[in-house]
Amino acid sequence: MEMEKNKKNRYGFDFTPIGLDIKTFREAQKITREKLAETLDISPRHLQAIELEGKHPSLGLLAYIAMIFDMPIDPYIFPEKTDTKSAMRKRLDVILDKLNDRDLSILEATATALCKAKEHPED
Repeated sequence: MEMEKNKKNRYGFDFTPIGLDIKTFREAQKITREKLAETLDISPRHLQAIELEGKHPSLGLLAYIAMIFDMPIDPYIFPEKTDTKSAMRKRLDVILDKLNDRDLSILEATATALCKAKEHPED
């Protein structure tokens, strides 16, 4: 039994960020861990280990989860690429997909005002 708790597998890859983002995507869509586990045909405990303990999912399971949440996995595999969206940006995209045009127009006006305020900060 290994005494040292190491989140990285034998290849040095840490699955913890993927798991935490899976949890965030799941919660953003108000899906329970039990319901997602049922959909994935795995136990809720296995899903919990993936989300919170850095347990690595099989490639097929990861691909299926990515498909369900429209979650790009390139940023986790190729973190050195700078043209990918941050995890926060991806979570925001999931939330934005749930809004109607009226809601989006309010957010657009808010974002536009924020950008203008950053251009002309008051001292």
